Amino acid sequence: MMARGQQKLQSQAKAAEKLSKLKKQQGHSATDQKKAAQKALVHVCAICKAQMPDPKTYKQHFENKHPKNELPEDLKAI
Repeated sequence: MMARGQQKLQSQAKAAEKLSKLKKQQGHSATDQKKAAQKALVHVCAICKAQMPDPKTYKQHFENKHPKNELPEDLKAI
């Protein structure tokens, strides 16, 4: 009788843990995170096609990675 009671408690604890893991994973899938990250990368380097989130980062990238090329017009004002 005691062994069955212990098994029942263990089974309930295991099921509750599994359920809590499933709840944590909802809304945090890898594909959702990748899609959100991709939306943030709106600026694309004209030379190497690298993607950046903002114009300041794009300008820094361009100055560091392509120093021999002329800065694009849209980055000169930044």
